[in-house]
Amino acid sequence: MSVLVVGLSHKSAPVATLERAAVRGDTLTKLLRDVVQAEPVAEAFVVSTCNRVEVYADVDRFHAGVTAICELLARHCGMPSHELTPHLYVHYEERAVSHLLAVAAGLDSMVVGEDQILGQVRSAVKLATEHGTAGRVLSELGRLALRTGKRARAETGIGRAGLSLLSGAIELAAARLGPGVPAGHDAFAGHDAFAGHDAPGERGARTERDPLAGRAVLVVGAGSMSALAVATAARSGAASIVIANRTRSRAERLAASVTTTVTSIAGLADLTSAATAADVVITCTGAAGQVLTRDMVSAVLAARQAEAPLVILDLAMPRDVEPGVAGLPGVVLIGMDQLSEHATVVRDDDVAAVRAILEAELAAYQSAVDAARVAPTVVALRAKAANVVDAELARLAGRLSADGLSGRALDEIAQTVRRVVDKLLHAPTVRVKELAGSPGGEEYAAALRVLFDLDPRAVEAVTRAAPEQEGSR
Repeated sequence: MSVLVVGLSHKSAPVATLERAAVRGDTLTKLLRDVVQAEPVAEAFVVSTCNRVEVYADVDRFHAGVTAICELLARHCGMPSHELTPHLYVHYEERAVSHLLAVAAGLDSMVVGEDQILGQVRSAVKLATEHGTAGRVLSELGRLALRTGKRARAETGIGRAGLSLLSGAIELAAARLGPGVPAGHDAFAGHDAFAGHDAPGERGARTERDPLAGRAVLVVGAGSMSALAVATAARSGAASIVIANRTRSRAERLAASVTTTVTSIAGLADLTSAATAADVVITCTGAAGQVLTRDMVSAVLAARQAEAPLVILDLAMPRDVEPGVAGLPGVVLIGMDQLSEHATVVRDDDVAAVRAILEAELAAYQSAVDAARVAPTVVALRAKAANVVDAELARLAGRLSADGLSGRALDEIAQTVRRVVDKLLHAPTVRVKELAGSPGGEEYAAALRVLFDLDPRAVEAVTRAAPEQEGSR
């Protein structure tokens, strides 16, 4: 079996295509199950985010695996194959593993070094495990990716240099707002959402550390991305945050996580009123339709009293905001496509340090995989040697016990013989594992099987037993 990845990302497809290809919820679960039921596929997990959809699979045939996954992706995305295929990329075996490590480390993100992707990879592996589509191979690969991503951020400056997608979006929003009077400076005074709170304009000037100081933020949605938006806005010094969501209970749970900043909960029916009092609107609902239409935003602009423009961050995929909103005067609409143009520049030495970690982890992983391929031969060889030793010792004990040799003496002889055999086998078994990763490495294991006349059925039994024992843990 070999690891295969088929997918598309912000590097291979425009935002419009990524929107159409997005899979989530029941569609994601069905895709997982259908992929793993494909004849060449043994295991699978899917990383599906705003900026990428990637299917990772353990397959026994490359071409059959690629064909099956491409067809299933197109079917579940609802896109014709001829429209989706030009944007797909394929990586196989070592390159597939290397790609996943780069993704987990943040090197392949729109904002290099962002840490949200690490949690998304973890969630992808967890979902596959819960649905029984990730087994020994991909579970181990997932653990490798998470370990590598954590090392990259702990041992280099990639995490500090590359801000999260939301942090980068907020920095861009603050820059577009400029020094103008916040909307809430006047409007919040008569708005129920901010009763009892200082006007945002009185909460301090914007600084590099607090780019949203004095600003009012409206977050639309209460999912995982919205939770990150609320937390990031709070860390960025937002004077007040309103959460608007279809389900009030979910918005209240989200608000409880940042009680010092969230000032109100609103329903989607109150969206126009809440947006009127905001400087920045962050929307990431993941809804099937558009949440903010051109007519709604026009009504918001008519009611606003602010010098600064209304900045709308549309981080949803598909888009939450009608594209025509961008043409309204007094609005700055920032979508996923604009964010890619303002990705944080990271230092070359940080990227080089992360790549060194990736190479070391990949080399260790590949060595372990290569060693595992010859392990059944090594185990079968040692088992045959042990059987020969046991048979010979039993025959020797039968002859010598009649001569009155003590049991202690027989035990000493047995230990000596076993030590001799272990020492003779040590060098060739260790060496065959080391050579497994070299060109033609499998030929060394094959030579051992021929030279020691190993029963092929014994080797196959060990090969089958490994995943069975793993699955019973």
